[in-house]
Amino acid sequence: MSDGFLFADEEPQPAKPRVYSVSEVTKAVRAAIEDGIGEVWVEGEVSNFRRQASGHQYFTLKDATSQLACVLFARGATRRSAVELADGMQVQVRGAMTVYEARGQYQLNVQTVQAAGAGLLQAKFEALKRKLDAEGLFDAERKRALPPFPTTVALVTSPTGAALRDMLNILTRRAPWLRVIVSPVRVQGDGAAEEIAAAVAELNEHAANGLPRADVIVVGRGGGSAEDLWEFNEEVLARAVAASAIPVVSAVGHEIDFTICDFVADLRAPTPSAAAELIAPDAADLARRLGQWFTRMQREVSDVIARERERLEHLATGALVREPRARLDAATQELDLAAEALQRVVRERLRTATQRLADIAAALRQHRPDQQLALSRQRVDALRVRFAESFRRRIEALRQRLSRGTGMLRLLSPDATLQRGYSITRHADGTVLRSARGVRPGAHLRTRLRDGEIESVVPES
Repeated sequence: MSDGFLFADEEPQPAKPRVYSVSEVTKAVRAAIEDGIGEVWVEGEVSNFRRQASGHQYFTLKDATSQLACVLFARGATRRSAVELADGMQVQVRGAMTVYEARGQYQLNVQTVQAAGAGLLQAKFEALKRKLDAEGLFDAERKRALPPFPTTVALVTSPTGAALRDMLNILTRRAPWLRVIVSPVRVQGDGAAEEIAAAVAELNEHAANGLPRADVIVVGRGGGSAEDLWEFNEEVLARAVAASAIPVVSAVGHEIDFTICDFVADLRAPTPSAAAELIAPDAADLARRLGQWFTRMQREVSDVIARERERLEHLATGALVREPRARLDAATQELDLAAEALQRVVRERLRTATQRLADIAAALRQHRPDQQLALSRQRVDALRVRFAESFRRRIEALRQRLSRGTGMLRLLSPDATLQRGYSITRHADGTVLRSARGVRPGAHLRTRLRDGEIESVVPES
């Protein structure tokens, strides 16, 4: 006997049997279940799921032959996991076995819920993460920066997924000149990791096979469960990404999802759309920067001309150039004309280049970008270099010409002649004495030497 109950292995007593109430029997069963089974992990398929306004969740776990009633109380769960219960899900739950006395039904009071196999997957994830980290595959020193202006981008993803559509829309809007290579692969299920790894390796061989070489590879897919994203945690894919000579961007799942591929890649993007934003330069921003360069060049040209004009004005007020003023005026006027012509040429060529770039951008918005865009960009860069070099040579030539003119003026000045030992003799009225025949007896003369003047009178003969 146990608690007055009659068990099958005991002989019946001839005395009148004790009659128990339903509550007494139910309490005894509850005590036997709670003491004998207690807390357990159970795996099964969710069915009959319902959520009450109180936050309590009721469902049944079933397998091929049996079912178990479960309840997850809002106040009693020890883990508010990311697993949202729904009919048909395969889950693992931890809880305590008990009896709901009001119905005489045994049930599991659930405390923890996780997707079936999540514990095993997490352990496998952590083991591979430690292994690859120890090999240095996650080191920041081996990460490469993405090219600021890529011309070709490769997308390794499902050809039918929303991730591909989102990335293509963003790339086309931000950088319509980009060439996009789509490498279609499966992104979940057995063998998907090998397909993705093979696609990354094949893209690295494009140049050797005479195909366009990508500047950036994006490996990605949209969100999903841990099982859906698991192929991006496989070692074969991690090593293919690490071995890639082309920078790789990992864009797997949502912002809260992390995979081994994220840690190995050169850059992790929180979503596929964010990856497209990160790798594609904004055409509008490029146009704005071109305008800033044009303004800066105009300002620098104006500053140089202003400095040279100020220098000329300073020289023009000196004693050495008062007499040959005409030469300096002519040189100044010529410099002004040259500066204006240079500004016109610079403005016109920059305007032409800007208009041409706008025409190319407009054409590319209607057609797929090809190699013509790269050639156009090279021509624009060459024009920019030629403008800068032409301006530098012109300014240097003007400086040299000004220096030669200054030297000539210095040599021709009266002060320079006096410094060499000569003198200048003038009549009393200030006119220069050029011949002895022009001197009359008794004439008053004034002779200027290097260090002063001498007044004299021509003697009577």
